[in-house]
Amino acid sequence: MKEKVFFTSESVTEGHPDKICDKIADSILDEFLKQDKNAHVACEVTATTGLVMVMGEVTAEAYVDIQGVVRNVVNEIGYNRGKIGFDAENLAVLVSLDEQSKDIAMGVKEDEGAGDQGMMFGFASNETDEYMPAPIMFAHRLTRRLTECRKQGLVDYLRPDGKAQVTVEYQDGKVARIDSIVLSTQHSEMVDVEELRTFVKKEVIQKVIPSHLLDEHTTCFINPTGRFVIGGPKGDSGLTGRKIIVDTYVGYARHGGGAFSGKDPSKVDRSAAYMARYIAKNLVAAGYADKLEIGLSYAIGVSEPTSIMVTDYGTAKTTTEKIIQAIRTFFPLTPKGMIQYLDLRRPIYSKTTNYGHFGKINEGLPWEELDKVEELKEFLHR
Repeated sequence: MKEKVFFTSESVTEGHPDKICDKIADSILDEFLKQDKNAHVACEVTATTGLVMVMGEVTAEAYVDIQGVVRNVVNEIGYNRGKIGFDAENLAVLVSLDEQSKDIAMGVKEDEGAGDQGMMFGFASNETDEYMPAPIMFAHRLTRRLTECRKQGLVDYLRPDGKAQVTVEYQDGKVARIDSIVLSTQHSEMVDVEELRTFVKKEVIQKVIPSHLLDEHTTCFINPTGRFVIGGPKGDSGLTGRKIIVDTYVGYARHGGGAFSGKDPSKVDRSAAYMARYIAKNLVAAGYADKLEIGLSYAIGVSEPTSIMVTDYGTAKTTTEKIIQAIRTFFPLTPKGMIQYLDLRRPIYSKTTNYGHFGKINEGLPWEELDKVEELKEFLHR
């Protein structure tokens, strides 16, 4: 008898209040990096009805129009009408940015040391083309498609806020079917809920979910409460870093706890998590295991990681010692080494904000490249 396991993952649209804040923070970071590649940025954002507040620490040889960035981001997301409840033109924008602490700056001088202590994890699985868990990739596809439908104007009643949840049934460790889909989208007051549900099922779910994974027992809940008019920061306050699980592996693998958005790459919360993903993805693609989680830990001001942890879920084709030896041989693990190797001091971060920081193919994100596979294969068979 086949062993059945159910796993659920969630994604949110770019109009979700927390994601608005993440997008603003990453866009501000990009603007500083455009002018000063060595900028040190730790930017936090919060949003509520009619108000965005930007706070944090920045040390940079640059001037950024923070108010302009905030309004541009909010407008691009689609909050451009007062009736939606959050309007780019009429927002109050409060800014409180100070210089980076000199105590922290001492530890990260020239990116030699880690900006803080912490644990970062990277994960990869060969169950999808993206080397990501299937549930989160399906959830991201749904929210991305929902946003595409709104921005392409396929209908006029969709609004920016929304979220999706997908439950995948695994049989003997393999993706067998989708058991349930939950999809909620903000909408105008005028639309009939059944019209909305019909549209979402046809133009969102059926467009991005493989038909062979849907069957007569798959349950779809579309706007299950029947009404979602009030959304975005009017419906719920937003805050950077509150969707870190959605940003990564949605509980399928561990998370060290540090958020990404608004942080320059001297913060190992970001750079080490990206490097750990890069390592895991290349090792899985090279055949070291079907599924790998790589854990790195750091001490503030210290360059080398204090530990490397490997979890193979019983799928490894070699020893843990061999995997760690490969990691130390082929991948730089100091903050400076990771930043230089992945070329992280570039304004690439605003495109990471939505639909996951991992699993994006052909979007120019260096930690998603599979450029170490052949070297790793050769090393595996020595």
